[in-house]
Formats: sequence, C-alpha cells, structure tokens
Amino acid sequence: MSRMGNCYDNACVESFFGSLKNEFTAFERFESRDQAALELFEWIEVFYNRIRRHSKTNYLSPVDYEHKNN
Repeated sequence: MSRMGNCYDNACVESFFGSLKNEFTAFERFESRDQAALELFEWIEVFYNRIRRHSKTNYLSPVDYEHKNN
C-alpha cells in the first residue's frame, strides 16, 4: 500500500495510466462499454506489451526485452 496522496509510491502504475490516457483514450470514442473493454484489452496486450518501446527496457518492447534477457 502506498501513502495516501503520494503518487511517487506507485510511479510505475502512474506512468502506465498516464500512457493509457495520453496514447489511447484521448483519441477514442466508444459505442459501448463492451467495445471499450475489447479495445482496451487489445491496446494493452497487443500494443503496450508487444510493440510499444519502453525507456526502462532500453527502448525495447517488453516482449523483445524478455526474449533478449532469457
């Protein structure tokens, strides 16, 4: 648990939600909750985890970083 009101305790989660807001939801309009859930799942599982480069992994996607380090 983090301290109340201290975003630095959860910096990685705050960074993820910042990316989610700036890269995904800022440009999307959804017809339904089901459509939003499906597209959110696709953004996380396909783009964020497999394609998007992350600075903490030397600008490799998480999948490429995992394969390189195993």
